[in-house]
Amino acid sequence: MSQDEKYIDFMAIRKYTSGFSIVLTIAAIASIATFGFKLGLDFTGGTQLQLSLDRPADLPKIYHVLEEEKLRGPNAVLFGAETEVMVRTQDLMADKGKEQIAAEIAKLGESVSLKSVAQPTRDQVGFANVLVITNVNPDKVTASNIFDSARFGKVEINASGGDTHVAIENPLDKIYSQYLQGKIAEATQAKIEVRSSEVVGPQIGEELFNNGGLGLLCAFALVFLYVAVQFQWKFSVGAIVSLLHDTIVTLGVFALFQWDFDLTVLAAILALIGYSINDTIVVYDRIRENFRKLRKMDSLMVVNISMTQTLARSIMTSMTVFLVMVVLFLFGGELLAGFSKAMLVGVVIGTYSSIYIAANTTVALGIGKEDLMPQVKEGEGSEADMAP
Repeated sequence: MSQDEKYIDFMAIRKYTSGFSIVLTIAAIASIATFGFKLGLDFTGGTQLQLSLDRPADLPKIYHVLEEEKLRGPNAVLFGAETEVMVRTQDLMADKGKEQIAAEIAKLGESVSLKSVAQPTRDQVGFANVLVITNVNPDKVTASNIFDSARFGKVEINASGGDTHVAIENPLDKIYSQYLQGKIAEATQAKIEVRSSEVVGPQIGEELFNNGGLGLLCAFALVFLYVAVQFQWKFSVGAIVSLLHDTIVTLGVFALFQWDFDLTVLAAILALIGYSINDTIVVYDRIRENFRKLRKMDSLMVVNISMTQTLARSIMTSMTVFLVMVVLFLFGGELLAGFSKAMLVGVVIGTYSSIYIAANTTVALGIGKEDLMPQVKEGEGSEADMAP
């Protein structure tokens, strides 16, 4: 390439873009610190029910039922068909069942309360739980409609040490799930079948969140090592700064708009790291190639020429990914909405960072042709000496 050939002077505004990137990163960190993440069921723990209706689901009515029951983080989305609904909540069905039973028991008298929920003894084979009720006559419990067999299954009531022990056959989570199913059926006038019920405990959710953080750190470390081996450590620093910028800004957008952050979003962040480093490596490879070809030019000009040569490829790649994510966002449904939103934000930020962060950081570290020329073995002349 001749020195007179046209190129875009990207580095002419590098001070302004550096300032903009710093402000954007600080704003993203402030957003995360101020608002935090709206963690999804995968990280907080909770329950996921897949319901099958005999008619198209009325999501507003289902959502209204979930709000009436005061479920935490309720969500109802179509799952593959208009008659299939995924209900998600951060509550555990067993805890909600316990709360509901406690509220019904309290109606028996001011001092009556659910003292505890115990495991059945060896003599109580076939029972799931034992409810310990204080300050109530066992006959009153027997006469009440609280523990009807349709909901609780087989029931055994005994008085022990001043308390009333009620052994129930059905688990608490099943009791509340059936109750919730009935409320939704009543609201939608539909017959409902529970296809599946999955529970994510809070400890499992915390473990998933921690593992996700470790996954991001491992990805950054592996990228640093790969770029350092294939190129040079100054390129590695530029790549990591670029990836950190992309990740922090994307996370900041999710915190600012309080979009749900679940495993699909974490998967999108990891995919974004792979996409962004791929674009950065293409730019780096052209910079390395041009440093060896255009030895008489200064570093800024070589970088400008390299990015001009790869600009069309970067834009076309980004546009194709962006358009696919738009289609996924519009037609992929609620379950993939988080993934597509994270990728949409990340693709835009990643394209910018490959030019104005990755290359800019490398230039700021003083990259030059001496960093990229092949090592001369002892007894051999340099490449410049051998050139005619």
